[in-house]
Amino acid sequence: MTRALALMLALLPLSVFAQNNACLSEKYHGYVDASINWYEDLVKLTVEKDATLEDVSQWFLEGRKNHFEFNKEAFDYYLENDPGRLKLDTSVEGWLNLSQDDIKTLSQTEGPLSEKAAEVFNFRQSTPHARNYDMRSALADILSHPDAIQEALNRYNSALQEVSSTECK
Repeated sequence: MTRALALMLALLPLSVFAQNNACLSEKYHGYVDASINWYEDLVKLTVEKDATLEDVSQWFLEGRKNHFEFNKEAFDYYLENDPGRLKLDTSVEGWLNLSQDDIKTLSQTEGPLSEKAAEVFNFRQSTPHARNYDMRSALADILSHPDAIQEALNRYNSALQEVSSTECK
């Protein structure tokens, strides 16, 4: 009985650690999902204002989604394998910070992140969509009119508030 109790007590910290990692992952994924939803809302509003931007908006959104989905995978990888790479003492938006050089390096290695890193890196290095400037100008315009984005901004802020209120031990 004493051995069984000792084993249970020894495994308890591992269980708590795994639960904390699951909580941190869920929290980061919530931030990513809120960010993707924010960009989807902005693209929708932009296209509603100028339907000729439909094609470039989908290209733009694909790039944002690739970036954020890669960050989800990278966060989980580093959380399990190299937690020192994460800045968990900051707000959730700052937990993972990968530079373009980091992504390039990951894309050139063999590992669990290499395929997705290559996709993100190659997208960033590819020739921009012919109407990229038009899309970015339209986004800047819509962002400069708070009334036009208020509903989407409220959704985003509410989602981030919910994410931020999650406490992981």
